[in-house]
Parts: sequence; structure tokens; C-alpha cells
Amino acid sequence: MRVDRARWGLALLMLPTLIVAMDVTALLLALPRLSADLGADNVQQLWISDSYGLMVAGLVITMGTLGDRIGRRRLLLTGAAAFAVLSVVAAFAVDPLMLTVVRALLGVAGATLAPSTLSLITNMFRDERARGRAIAIWATGQFAGGALGPVLAGVLLQHFWWGSVFLIAVPPMLLLLIAGPALLPEFRSDRAGRLDPAGVGLSLAAMMLLVYGIKQLAVDGISGGASAWPAVAPVVGAVLGMLFVRRQLRVDSPLLDLRLLRSRPFTAVLVGLVLAGVAMAGTGLLVTQYLQNVLDHSPAVSAVLFAPMGIGVAVGTMTAPALARRMKQTTAIAGGLALSALGGLLLAAVDGDGALPLAMTGITVLALGTGPLFALGTGLVLGSVPPERAGSAASMSETGNYLGGSLGFALLGVLAAIVYRHGMHGTSDSLAGAVAAAQQLPAEQGAALLRDAREAFTTALHVTGLAAAVIFAALAVLVLTMRQPAAAGAVTLPEAEVSRA
Repeated sequence: MRVDRARWGLALLMLPTLIVAMDVTALLLALPRLSADLGADNVQQLWISDSYGLMVAGLVITMGTLGDRIGRRRLLLTGAAAFAVLSVVAAFAVDPLMLTVVRALLGVAGATLAPSTLSLITNMFRDERARGRAIAIWATGQFAGGALGPVLAGVLLQHFWWGSVFLIAVPPMLLLLIAGPALLPEFRSDRAGRLDPAGVGLSLAAMMLLVYGIKQLAVDGISGGASAWPAVAPVVGAVLGMLFVRRQLRVDSPLLDLRLLRSRPFTAVLVGLVLAGVAMAGTGLLVTQYLQNVLDHSPAVSAVLFAPMGIGVAVGTMTAPALARRMKQTTAIAGGLALSALGGLLLAAVDGDGALPLAMTGITVLALGTGPLFALGTGLVLGSVPPERAGSAASMSETGNYLGGSLGFALLGVLAAIVYRHGMHGTSDSLAGAVAAAQQLPAEQGAALLRDAREAFTTALHVTGLAAAVIFAALAVLVLTMRQPAAAGAVTLPEAEVSRA
């Protein structure tokens, strides 16, 4: 593939990466207004926000294999067309049920975009160094979109209705549909996994139950509320997941090629992506609440103050290839993770008059250090497999990202809730609840409640920062122990591919 065409193709692939990330984070800021307009209760709000991620997490593996079979460009363009149409429908939803269903369908479309973009990059850039730079740019777009989403949503919501946050996805997707056939190569493999209905059903059900269960546990707390289902769902999901793995090891043409896990770098990076996602999502959840409910900033101002976390990842991913030219990739990744551990320690020290600059510095340093993992680590994952299996490898990488984020909200969210309730001696379940209750009390009592709640939440932030520091330090040690692949395509598979420009 010509260099100029590959570069323009990479720029085009940035569009779905950027927009999908923006779509996820922008909704968080728009949720209060759309919930008020549509009359959505707390449970309906949970499903509106989670239905997209649940479907992406459950279908991304299936879509990666589907792209290997029918063509990665074809799958990407089909998903882009669906995403554009569904975004328009979502913008004009008339009730919570309609929006929830459309968001779930958007998740199906989003699941086609994530593995397709990353696997196409592997086909377009066969040189290891060029591929590393391209993946770094791709990762920068992903995290820059996550950072810009709330900021752009704040501007749009100030001038337009909540549906505008969905419509911003339409023009880029139309551009992708117009330019994609000319700039992007087609690629498919005759050795791709077979799309058996049983495998698809097991993978979807397992991932949805796992993600739903851990998210609901984070909302209900350790007690699980009045229902035992949030505690049962992850167990059922895990059982279905084991059945899925067992099936993939036995069938002749598996949906997911688990032989990829024989590569030690591949497995180590996947573990790193999951646990880094846990730490980043957990600290992000606490910091955004801290900015609004402890430091008393508005949602729009908090979104701007929180943007350095996404920008830090973007800068880290962009500088990762330069680091890799000066040192071993594993050294660069481990060094970045050690820097992220320092960011967690800074968050553990947030308090007093310097709380805001220390919090912003902490999230920036924490995010900056993850850049080499997301850029170089993703390159190691894709470089460990032959090109015809890039779709499957990319889908596993993306699944790690989504699963890590969900686990972060759940596990570190529950940890923070326990610390907060302990600090409040069981009198309050959440900082948001304490803020609302304080407004209904006499001034002196309300101020005392608010002071105690903010102190308890600050302690929860400190514990979360320490937990993130421990996770990143452990990951740095893990990465330093992994071996580099002898060459791209270390996992040997039969050569059988069909490729055309």
C-alpha cells in the first residue's frame, strides 16, 4: 500500500475512533438533562448509560472474527452507516425505553468499529516501526476523544438540546463512508473463526452478565440492595464464560483463537490493559465527583478541569514511539507505569488549599504514564500474531479495555463506598445523597453534614489513589518480566489470507 494513501487512510480511521470515544463520555454530561426531559428514573438512567457499553463488550470479539471473514473494510463501513443512522434516531428519542434500545443498537454498531480500525492499521502498516507510530496515533485519538467529549458536550448543552451530543457523530461517519472505499484496503482471511450461534450467544451473555453485575454491585454497594441478582449475575456470567472457553478449545474453527494466549507478551499486555483500565476508571470516577461535590465546581467546569486526564494519555501515546527508539519497549512501558503509580500517590495526598492543583497534577501524571502501555503494548499484541489473525487480536485488546473500565467503576467504586460509609459511621451512603440532604436541613446542621461528608469522601479518594498506585507498580514489575516476541507473527498459524487494495 502506498505511503501517502496509508497516511490518509490512518487519518480517516481516526474519525470513528475519536467519535465513538466522544459519544461515550459526552453522554455522561448530558444524562441529567435528557433524564429530566424524558422522565427517566434512576434505573432507566443506568440502562441508558450502560446499554451501549454492554453491547460493545459482549460483541467486540464476535465482530473482530466477523471482520476477518467478510472483510474488515466492509464491516467498518457497515458499522459506520448504522452508527450515523442510529445517532439521528437517538437524538430524537421520545422516551427512556426508546433511547435505551437505540443505545444498545449503537453498541452493536460500535462493536464493529473498534476491532476493524485497529486490525486495518495492521494491514496498512507492515513495517514494525511505522505500525508502532500508527497505533500510537490511533490510541491518541481514542483518549483525546474521551477527554474532549465532556468539554464539547458542555458547549453544545449550553446552546442546544441534549440530542445534539448524538448528532455530532453523523458528519464524520458520512465522511468515512464516502472516502473509505478509496483510502482503505480490504482484507479478509479464509482461516478466520466460524461464527457459530452457540459461541456468539455464550460470549455475549457471559460478557453482558459480568459487566452488568459488577456495575450494579457498584451502584447497590456490598449489600446488593434488596435483590440478590447483582451478586448472582457475575457468577452466572463467569460460568458461561468458562463454557465459552471450553467450546473454543474443542471446535475445529473457533470464534476466538485462544492459541494467541500462548504468547507471553500478548497475555501480559492484555492483563496490563485490564488492570490499567481498572485504575484509571476508578480514579476518574472519584476525581470527577471530588471536583463537583467537594470543591463545588459545576459539571461544565469539572469537565474542563478533568480534561488533562485524557490529554495526558494522548501525550503519553504520542511520545511512546520516540521512547521505544531509545530503550526497550518493555522498559518504556514499565517506566510509564511507575510514573502512573506516582500519580496515584499524588491523588492520595489531595487535601487543603492546594487540593485542586494537586488533583489535576495527579490525574495528569497518572494518565501520562499509561501512554506507552496503550501505544506500545497494543503494538506488541498485534505484532505477536500474523496479519490474518489481527482482527481477533484487536478484538481481545478492545475487550480488555472495556472490561477494565467496567471493573474499575465497580471494584474501586465499591472500595470508595466502603471507606466513605465508614467515615460517615453508616449515616450516609453517598456524597451526592449527603449534599442533597444538607440542602434540606437548617444551615448549621447542613454545613456540619456537608463538612463530614466531604472529609469522608476525601479519605475515599486517598484510598483509591493508593490502590491505583499499587496496581500500576505491580503492572510495572509484570511487564519487566515478560519476554519480547522473537518476531512479528510469533504465534504460528497456517498462511491463508485474501488481501486486495
